[in-house]
Amino acid sequence: MKKDSRLSSVLHVLLHMAHSGQPLTSEQLAAFLRTNAVVVRRLLAGLRELGYVDSVKGHGGGWSITCDLKQVTLRDIYDAVGTPSVFAMGHRVEDPQCLVEQAVNQALDEAFRDAEALLIERLGDVTLADLSDDFSRRFRIQSRA
Repeated sequence: MKKDSRLSSVLHVLLHMAHSGQPLTSEQLAAFLRTNAVVVRRLLAGLRELGYVDSVKGHGGGWSITCDLKQVTLRDIYDAVGTPSVFAMGHRVEDPQCLVEQAVNQALDEAFRDAEALLIERLGDVTLADLSDDFSRRFRIQSRA
């Protein structure tokens, strides 16, 4: 199963937008992700509908953050991108007849549910402002080196 990188990608471009001081085009944001501008527009469309970002067409236009970074958590963004599957692991057989495999699936289901719940809870503890502050700290350290 392929890893779903939508959350990571959206957070990446949101931080670039937060620190740019000006709107960024889909092409500019796509360059940060080494992808196509269409991918960026698809990623950000749902966030625009929720009021986290906005886009302006034409010369001088582009994408901008419209939300308060202190009020939006990683959980909010996770929800906005469609709650991608947390784990790429899964069952060998979804509805097994084998009693051994049924026991294995039940144990894994419980572990997956617990781990996913903990991760999603932790996403709710981190705001976009926290990410932005961490980036700024890292940038200051690198600039001094």
